[in-house]
Amino acid sequence: CYVCGKRGATITCQGKKCKRSFHFPCGLENGCISQFFGQHRSFCQEHRPAQTVQAHQDGQTSCVICLEHVEEKLSYQTMVCPNCRQAWFHRGCIQQQAFHAGLLCFRCPQCNDREKFLPEMSSLGIQVPARQPAWEAGVGFTDMYQRHSRCDASLCLYAQGREQAEEEGPWYLLLCSSCAAKGTHRCCSALKDSAATWECEDC
Repeated sequence: CYVCGKRGATITCQGKKCKRSFHFPCGLENGCISQFFGQHRSFCQEHRPAQTVQAHQDGQTSCVICLEHVEEKLSYQTMVCPNCRQAWFHRGCIQQQAFHAGLLCFRCPQCNDREKFLPEMSSLGIQVPARQPAWEAGVGFTDMYQRHSRCDASLCLYAQGREQAEEEGPWYLLLCSSCAAKGTHRCCSALKDSAATWECEDC
């Protein structure tokens, strides 16, 4: 490893004629870049890709994520959105955002751009995991994925009760076509067996 001098370095710089090798942790701590897409190329500190976008700060600029001060120019640790060129952030901060947002939701925290932002951040070594956002992985969003499943007619006529329904016919449960927060069996609202839509009184 060209960083620590120990054996077992399995990552080789992809720079032209560069023979440097390094351990992943050593490279991470010393400014090397590993890309987590395509050919999964890695680069030493000397040959790593850098941002070329022309961006200027107006006075003292803060990271849009942690609100702490950032360097006055682009560097390995200081990055900017290639689209709006106004959102400056630390490498560590945008990496944490990528871990939390996942591939589907990772975008510029200021202008919301994804088309330019995602490829550029990925090429600069930001790892964006291919999974759902971390904030949807817990139980906090469970209710959002549940379909309303109760007949809310003033008088439910179904012998099995309001919580039950059949896959077709008069006891099929229709949800309000506007809010989807209320439902009715076709028969309970005097709808034809072929009725495909229904709207609750509130809507």
